[in-house]
Parts: sequence; C-alpha cells; structure tokens
Amino acid sequence: MGLCSEVPKEKEMSSSAGMRTLESMVLLLLMMVFVGYMMIWIMMPTNTFYLNWFPHILKNTDSTYFEKQGAEVLIYPFPILFIATVGCFLLHRRKKKADENNQRVKSSFWASWKRPVLVKGPLGIVSWIELSFVVMAIALLVWSICSYLHNMFATAHAGVKGEQVWETKLSIVALALGLVGNFCLSLLFFPVSRGSSILQLIGLTSEASIKYHIWLGHLVMTLFTAHGLCYIIYWANTSQIFLMFNWDNFAICNLAGEIALLAGLAMWATSFPRIRRKMFELFFYTHHLYIVFVVFYVFHVKFSYACTTLPGFYLFIIDRFLRFLQSQQRIRLVSARVLPCEAVELNFSKNPGLSYSPTSMVFVNVPSISKLQWHPFSVTSSSKLDADKLSVVIKSEGNWSQNLYQKLSSTQPIDRLQVSVEGPYGPVSNNMLRHDTIVMVSGGSGITPFISIIRELLFRANNSGTKTPQILLICAFRKSLDLTMLNLILPVSGTDLDISCLQLQIEAYVTREREPTSNSHKPFQTIYFKPDPLDVPVSTILGQNSWLWLAMIISSSFVIFLVLLGILTRFYIYPNEHDYKIMYSESSRSALSMLLLCVSTATTATAGFLWNKKQSVKEMGQIQAIDASTPITTSPSACYSGGDQELESLPHWSFVESTKVHYDRRPDLKGILSDCEGSSIGILVSGPRRMRQEVAAVCSSGLVNKNLHYHSMSFSW
Repeated sequence: MGLCSEVPKEKEMSSSAGMRTLESMVLLLLMMVFVGYMMIWIMMPTNTFYLNWFPHILKNTDSTYFEKQGAEVLIYPFPILFIATVGCFLLHRRKKKADENNQRVKSSFWASWKRPVLVKGPLGIVSWIELSFVVMAIALLVWSICSYLHNMFATAHAGVKGEQVWETKLSIVALALGLVGNFCLSLLFFPVSRGSSILQLIGLTSEASIKYHIWLGHLVMTLFTAHGLCYIIYWANTSQIFLMFNWDNFAICNLAGEIALLAGLAMWATSFPRIRRKMFELFFYTHHLYIVFVVFYVFHVKFSYACTTLPGFYLFIIDRFLRFLQSQQRIRLVSARVLPCEAVELNFSKNPGLSYSPTSMVFVNVPSISKLQWHPFSVTSSSKLDADKLSVVIKSEGNWSQNLYQKLSSTQPIDRLQVSVEGPYGPVSNNMLRHDTIVMVSGGSGITPFISIIRELLFRANNSGTKTPQILLICAFRKSLDLTMLNLILPVSGTDLDISCLQLQIEAYVTREREPTSNSHKPFQTIYFKPDPLDVPVSTILGQNSWLWLAMIISSSFVIFLVLLGILTRFYIYPNEHDYKIMYSESSRSALSMLLLCVSTATTATAGFLWNKKQSVKEMGQIQAIDASTPITTSPSACYSGGDQELESLPHWSFVESTKVHYDRRPDLKGILSDCEGSSIGILVSGPRRMRQEVAAVCSSGLVNKNLHYHSMSFSW
C-alpha cells in the first residue's frame, strides 16, 4: 500500500516539474519576442532600418488586402498582442497552482533590487529596479534623438527652399522630437490597463504602475510640446504660419496635431499634484480628453504610422470596454457599518466563484452622489473567509466620501443605495504570504489593505494547519476615535475563529491625543438594505476562467479587425485607387480603421461578457438564499447588530492582549525595523507620502535586516 501511494505522488511531481519547464520555455519565448520588439525601436532612427530593413518588409507584405499598412501591423502591434495573449495562458496556469502561496522566498537577491534607492525627488520613491529601467529608457531616448539628428542634419544645406541652415535644422529638431515622443506614447496606456495580462506577467498591479503612467505622461507632453513649439517658431520665421491651419488628407495634418496637443496640454495642466489633490473633479473630467487626443493624433500621423503606438492603446480599449460593461450593472449592497470615526464599511453580495488575492481593490460609483466619479478602495474582506461578501472601508476625507458618510449616518431612514462596482483588481498571487515575518506600517485609512491580509492569514491559521508568518501591524492614527477601525480586522461572520492561532502583534499610535476620549468606544451602527431584483452580486467580468477569456478576446478581436480591414481595403479602397485612379483620402482611411478597431473589440468583448454573465446567473441560487435570510430594518438609524462589538468586548481576549496603544507619539520606525528578525521579512507601507518616504529611507539606509522585502501599497492618484 505504501509503495502504491508513492507512485501517484511521483507522477504528480514529475508532471509539476514538466509544467514548470514548459512555463520557463514559454517565458523565454516571450522574452525573445519582447527583445526583438525593442530592437526595432532601437534600430528605427538608423538608416539601416529605413533604407534596408523597412523597404524589404514593405515589399514582402504589400498586398491588395492591406497595402503598405500591412508592414506596420506586422512590426508593431502583433508582437505585443502575442505576448499579451500567451501571457493570459501563463497567468491562468499560475492562478490554478494551489501551493503557490505556500512557497518561501529562498533568495534575497531580488529583494535588494526592490529596495528604495531614491526617496525624495520628482519621481517619488524609486527602487533599484525602477532606476535601472529609467536609466535604460533615457539612454534609448538619447540614442534615438541623436541618431535622428545625425542622419537628418547630413541633408540640411543652406538655400533649401530659401531657408537658412538654422531654420532647416530647427524643423529637423522638431521632427526628431515628435518621432521620439511616439515611443513614449506607445508605452503610455500600458500602466492604466487595470486588467492587463502584461502588467500581471511582470508582477505589477494597476495601482502600483500608475506612477509609470504619470512619468510617461510628463515625458510625452514635454516632447510633444517642444515638437509643436519648434514647428511654430519655424513657420513664423519662414513666413509659413498659415501651415498651422492646414488639414492635409494625404500627409501629416498640422491642424489635427495642434488639436491633439491642446487636449494633451489640458490634461497635463490639471495632472500636477497640487491641482490634482485640491481639484480632483477637474482633473478627473479633464482626463477624458484622452479620446480627443488619440483620435486627432491618428488624424495627424495617419493610421498606418499610428500602428507604432497601437499595442498599448489596443489593450487599453479592450480593458476599458470590459470595465464599461461591468460598470453598467447595479450591485447588491447588503449592509453598511457606520463607524464613529467617520468611516463606513460597505458589504456587497459576492458570487461564491469570485476569488481574489489580499490587497485587491475595487472602484466604486454611487450615482446619487456622482454618476461619473469612480473612486478606488482596498478590499478588506477575504474571498476564503467571506465566501459570499465583499467589503470595502471608506474614510470620510474628500467631498465624495463625505457625502456618502452623511447619507449613511443621517437620522432619516435609508433602505436602499444604488451602487456600481468595477473590479476587483489585484495580483494573481500575493508574495507577502511567503515571508516568515510581515511588518505592516499604515497611517490613517491606509490600514484598509492590511485588513484583507490579516483575514486571509487568520483563515489559513484556522483551517489549513500550515505555519503562518508572524505579523507586526504598526498603525498610526490622529485621534483615539480612529482606533475603532481596528475592530474591522475581525469580520462579523468570522468572530468564531480562534485568533490565538495567528501570531499577531498590533502597535497602535495616537499622535494628537494624550489619552483616550470618552466617545472612543461608541458602538457601530449597522444598516441593512432592501434587496432589489435588478441587483447582481459582485463577480469577475469574464468569469472564473477570466484569463482564458481575455486571451480569446484579444486574439479574436485582432483577427476580426484584420479581416474587416482587409475586406475594406480590397473591395472598397483598392478599386477606387486602381480602377478609377482616385487617390483615397488617408484621413478617411484612418477614420474607417479606427471605426473597425472599435467594432471588433466591442463585439468580442460584449460576446465574452454576456456569455459569462449567463453562466453567473446559474450560480445565483446560493446568493438568493443568503439574501432571503438577511434581516431588513425600517429604522436604520436605530439599528445595531449584536455581531458588531467593541474591541474590548470581543470574546477573543488574545486579540485585545496583542494590541498596544501609544498616545501622543509617533512610531520609531527606524528602531522597530532594525529590531526585526527572520530569514525573510516582508514590509508593507500604506499611508501618507511622509510615512512612505520615512519607511523607504530606513529601508535604503542599509541599517535594517538584509532579508527585508519592501513593498509600497499606496495609491498614486
């Protein structure tokens, strides 16, 4: 019997090793494709590319179905879309690996590269890996602009069109700046594709990559603004200012470029931190001008050349349309807990099949407050501990959150609140669960992403029987009333779990009070909402096999786009140009190409969404059973659930014993982190910029444990 039982284990281990080998080979293939793609950008400024390589590719790809546009489609969009599609299959495989989160970090090599190297500056907190890529990107930009100028200056001579040499060179500089700006633009939309397989493939989440979008946005607008100004100066000095208003249907369209630049400048002006924080609504609404920017950019350079920047925008369109479809659903809001610290916990009904990792986030919209505003919030629930609920905590800090808090804390009865949700978005797996010790540093509402991690580990400690990491939670609050947020660590539905199984130590700091106030132990107010037949539970956009569906949507939509584009070219454009000798307008071709691209992505995304929505309806029985047992109150202002208890009255005294509260002082992060011990220590920080910079400075000083792994959980918006 012992021998027989070992045979399946050996086969399982052999199969697992084979899958790991296959995954490594696929990753190597994708890396080679990406290197080849980057080599194209490196060679683009050279005469070798434009005089030898590109003409040869044009000759072999020119056909009556795509004409010269086929070369641009082959060179630029195809490699990235191939990586995105194959990456979806790898991510599906990773998601299915049951033992992934139980692996331990065996090497501190990558941890040292992820440590902060720059703490203060225009780029914010920058790690060694990020700094390395920034240096490589700058080197590529310098190489590109120098190569363009070297090759084009060789043809700049006095007397050309009656111009002086400096005027000719100025126009060349303007052109070079625009060409280099196109490379930055090709990367701009990757970080804001929340469900992107490429981001997940390299270990990034959408909220962590927002800062790259900000960096690229500043760089793109700097280059394009300089590009436009140089041309305006050139036209003014050569008495060709009328060219500013030229709309050319066959070559570069100056007027379209100026419209795109004005839209970009409006977005750029409102995106600086001071304006964005003080007038977020202005920033939010102005940023929708990206549609104007992209459309007129395509009219400016025409669709064939715009293919150089198409891959990132193509993936963004798919992601944005899927999010739009999800946002049209009204989500079943089960209950809300109003905290005395002016925070609310919203509890949504969740499809039992929805699984997400700790530190995931959702975007919430409340139409009664604003139909257009969507705000990101960390998910505080655990998909394992709360199988049918998804929770978020919202602190009253801005206009939108203050309006929400006033609605829920009002003395007037509220039995329904219409809400829409996008997400959840988060990592495929959470590396924090692999460490021996986890140190969490939070300030104010920054504690919310850590609640999901603690709940996840609490579930593991009570059910899996495996050893869980030691947890040190360092949380700083302004007032003692904010300590009530610690009550959310234990969910109402999970208070029967034994928290003593979890090695948890909480160090809470109240920075602006010397002693607890008399109202610091106010009970929670719980509101239950009436169910609506049109409401649905939170579920993934594309079901449990979302990565496979995303791969199908990316690949099939691109194939459909190529088929439609080929039909348009062969049976409409080609006959006009070759039979009737009528040169077809490039502007019209660009408009039709953009229309076909939108049609193909919208059709495939809608089909995938509707199919998975139909499958989700079949699982509604369990949700409806839970909803039927939910109590409804007509006087929510007076409602208080017995499951919501104060910190001191919880039945698990170990939770109280593991919590120490310090008044009128800030945490000594340098001393605390220096004393941490363990073979692998993960540190997470979530809170104000000052706190993140302080932790980053300690980690970069070299005074802390060399096995420390630094992670920032903050939102850049």
